[in-house]
Amino acid sequence: MIMIADISADFAKLGEYLQRDFVIRALVVGVLIALCSSLFGVTLVLKRFSFIGDGLSHVAFGAMTIATVMKLTNNMLLTLPVTVICAVLLLRTGTNAKIKGDASIAMISVGALGIGYLIMNIAPSTSSRTNLAGDVCSTLFGSTSILTLKPFDVWLSVGLSAVVIVLFILFYNRLFAVTFDEAFARASGLKAGLYNLIIAVIVAVIIVLAMNLVGSLLISALVIFPALSAMRVFKSFRSVIICSAVFSVACTALGIMVSVMYGTPVGSTIVAVDIVGFAAFTAAGLIKRRV
Repeated sequence: MIMIADISADFAKLGEYLQRDFVIRALVVGVLIALCSSLFGVTLVLKRFSFIGDGLSHVAFGAMTIATVMKLTNNMLLTLPVTVICAVLLLRTGTNAKIKGDASIAMISVGALGIGYLIMNIAPSTSSRTNLAGDVCSTLFGSTSILTLKPFDVWLSVGLSAVVIVLFILFYNRLFAVTFDEAFARASGLKAGLYNLIIAVIVAVIIVLAMNLVGSLLISALVIFPALSAMRVFKSFRSVIICSAVFSVACTALGIMVSVMYGTPVGSTIVAVDIVGFAAFTAAGLIKRRV
């Protein structure tokens, strides 16, 4: 009886939170980011290029630090174009440069993260130095930023997410071809370089949007866990895409609600839910194969 009463109290508390604007905004943005990440996460995982999420997230951290020092009213005005440019450069270095893809990602990732933190320490900023650790923690791990979104941030996220989803639907067949057999796609006349470029730019947009949700260090979780979880159970590309999207949206929404109710860090809570979900799908896949 005590357990039932506790559960009822938790649901009542959740109902109260769901009536507050900041929670609704966090859920809307979180679900959209999770959906976009899962759609292109499958492509990145299959192309073995999922580590680009880490590299670009650190670039976004460095750009956001510079934007803060410059006292820009909206960090995204600098963070988004810088991250997109680096995504294009990573694509180029990964295909035809002396520094190969994994090495270039590691170099840019570490460099941007180190420079960003250095600037945050030595340059005057809008926040006091006593709050530096808290600012860094929030940026790296997404502690509370998703719960402090302004209406402009929400509408910007909605607009960019809509563009990402529309592009994925329009180029679905071409992305499928580039993902599974790029050499054959090129031989058949498909401009594989163009679609790889589109993937890189869209991933950069997703990374920038996701920084407010899980922080720059945990962004790869939104890309990797849904795709790998879906692959434990399903084999076809379309089934994996659909399952990945449902998994990502459900885990993100649950993670945000748990975070709001119990005061845990948003990004870390979402990642914890993703891990539990991955374990469940792994078990389901083993059962399915044995049956």
